[in-house]
Amino acid sequence: MSGIEKSMVQYFKDYPNLKFVFFGGKGGVGKTVMAGVTAMWFAQQGRRTILASTNPVHSLSGLLAQNVFGQPTQVTGVPNFWAYEIDTKDTIERSKADIKNKIQWFLKFAEISTQADAFVESATMNPAFEESAMFENMIELMFKNEYDVYVFDTAPTANARRLLGMSKVYSLWVNKMLKSREEAKSLRELLSFTKKKEEDPLMDYLVSFRDRMGRAQKLLTDEQLTAFFFVTLPEALPIAVIKRFINWFHDFGIPVGGVVVNMIIQKDQVNGSSPEFVRNRVAMQDSYMTQIWNDFGNVRALLPLLDNEIRGTEALRKFVKYVFA
Repeated sequence: MSGIEKSMVQYFKDYPNLKFVFFGGKGGVGKTVMAGVTAMWFAQQGRRTILASTNPVHSLSGLLAQNVFGQPTQVTGVPNFWAYEIDTKDTIERSKADIKNKIQWFLKFAEISTQADAFVESATMNPAFEESAMFENMIELMFKNEYDVYVFDTAPTANARRLLGMSKVYSLWVNKMLKSREEAKSLRELLSFTKKKEEDPLMDYLVSFRDRMGRAQKLLTDEQLTAFFFVTLPEALPIAVIKRFINWFHDFGIPVGGVVVNMIIQKDQVNGSSPEFVRNRVAMQDSYMTQIWNDFGNVRALLPLLDNEIRGTEALRKFVKYVFA
């Protein structure tokens, strides 16, 4: 653990109230394994823990060798440990129905005689719509507050950035919508022959939505409650991804817990008779480790490249010692 000023264990000791832990990074660096091992460790500390995937391409069922899709599921043989691959399909269908109702009301309010279906299709065909549904599912899980710790396996970093940034973006959007809505409502009431105040379900929805996003943003930016960890390999592209996005997380106020370096070839397993390919890879990794130490001052763990895959709870238990040494 040479060079590490504060390990994962020490970080979690320094933030005893930490509740929302996110893992992200370039695809293929081991985010799912790191999230699984961390959730296992929290469960072993006696804290009721859920491991949830916000990655559209879920891997938790494969990691745990157990179907955890669609609902929080107790992980077999591990006390205090639940897992959940979030299904966005139901949320998308509910959102479509909700949007249709709001558009129908708005068309009636604006005295526009057309069907809402075309507007609904346009709104829900947006590529970000599934992402929005995932965000809704994620914060709904957080708001229920049924667990002591929530560990999230996120999509590759660009998607995680958009997902976690939605609370701030939504808040800005809703405030603009509310301002426009107030102006339209005031004008309509001014032109109306009656002084009767009309119900405005769209305005009520926007106010409620703003409050909901404000609450989500407060949780996601509280360094006592939330931490985002980047997982990388000692290779150029994964390092470049972190360098590109780490400042964005800081700018959005999402606390960065640190960097975990995965799949390091163990030098005590390599000697002069080792294949040239292996010796070259070790030299390459040494070079990139120097870059990692220079670029990131918050490395939390150095993890070995194992000779077999990590799959199942027993394999996760064995890997805990490397992450939380």
